[in-house]
Amino acid sequence: TVAVVLCNTDLICVNSNVIASLEKKICHWLRENTSPKWIGLQIVKSICRAATRRNLRTLTTVNYNKVYERSENQKLKKSSDFFHKYQNIMDAPPGVFQGSLDRFNGVTIDSSKEYEENEHFPDKLEKSLAYWKEQKRRAIWFTVRTEHSSWVPHLTKVGFEFHHAKQGYVVLYRWLPNDEYENIPVYSHTMLGVGGLVVNENNEVLVVCERFSLIPNSWKLPGGYAEPQENIVDAAIREVREETGVECEFNTVISIRHAHGGIFGCSDIYCVVALSPKSLDLTRCEREIAKLQWMPIDEYLQHPNVHETNRHFLRCYMDYKKRGIRFTCEIGKHQVLKKEYCLYYMKPIDEDNGS
Repeated sequence: TVAVVLCNTDLICVNSNVIASLEKKICHWLRENTSPKWIGLQIVKSICRAATRRNLRTLTTVNYNKVYERSENQKLKKSSDFFHKYQNIMDAPPGVFQGSLDRFNGVTIDSSKEYEENEHFPDKLEKSLAYWKEQKRRAIWFTVRTEHSSWVPHLTKVGFEFHHAKQGYVVLYRWLPNDEYENIPVYSHTMLGVGGLVVNENNEVLVVCERFSLIPNSWKLPGGYAEPQENIVDAAIREVREETGVECEFNTVISIRHAHGGIFGCSDIYCVVALSPKSLDLTRCEREIAKLQWMPIDEYLQHPNVHETNRHFLRCYMDYKKRGIRFTCEIGKHQVLKKEYCLYYMKPIDEDNGS
């Protein structure tokens, strides 16, 4: 029997006779691999545990040995795996959902892995709940894909609550312990928006007037919402390029505005980033932008159709330059999770190279 793990374009074949001895090396290699198609450390660990305990008899039943495309579901799984440290529950009795055990002693069941056309779901759910209570599990999570939505009424009937939903799936949960309070994390509740403050060498500010503006005919900074898994600086550069056609490079973070009661009832963080243009040619996004221009700084600071908050952003930028400081961004890596992150902090501007 051979265990096969696909990782990006690499194929690693581990013979059954040596799989246990190679576990440590494989796991170390995967920890260091930050490829977008990284499969997940827990997969290899599970394969190795299965091979060791069951002499590879159950190895062929592990259905995690495939490469997932970089999709919303993959991003969700990868980030959750890092944080919760999921493990396969290999010793679940027959007729019980296998699921994955997280570090908080909770269980997650994904319908894409455990849905069976001819099974009687209510009976299996009842037996699973009894087993999890006996094992003193805490939060039970069901990720139900759209094509398996017939599960949902049965789950809500036995006390499961909706936690969140996204395109293609819904997540429900039930808290089992009666001797401790329900410690369930809330789902994402804040939208992240960005604005690009682009000032050229002629002391002009890049401004746009949106087609569907909240304040008609007002001038504002190009910007929009960050996409999933997108860094603040990258989002600002992309939004400026999409709306105006101007390519830019990062200069400094200017300001952060935090408000509540926004779209979908979420809070809202708006981060303004100063960018340096690589060209002055403008290409209007006809779908979103009614008009755009390079506006002289003096005019911008006095223009009646420029909101005071936007003037404030420019004044902050000019003050930073005067003081010789910038709010910079550097890429770091978590020493345990091996995940990259953006670190923002204030530093003096180097007069020699402007960095």
